[in-house]
Amino acid sequence: MTTHFDQNAAPSKPLKKVWNVSEFARRYRLDPREENRLIKLLGPFASEQELLMNATRQPLFR
Repeated sequence: MTTHFDQNAAPSKPLKKVWNVSEFARRYRLDPREENRLIKLLGPFASEQELLMNATRQPLFR
C-alpha cells in the first residue's frame, strides 16, 4: 500500500549544506596540509558547520 506525500505539509526545516572538503579548502584558501587534516578528520564530504568549526587558517601578516 502506498500513500501520497504532500510536500506542502512537510516541515519547512532548512537542509544542511554539504561541501566537498577539497572545494571548501580551495574556496577558503586553506593550505594543503590543512585540507588533508580535514579529509582525515571528516572524510571527503562534510557539512558546512563541521568544516567551519574545524578549519584553521594561518593569519596573513603584512
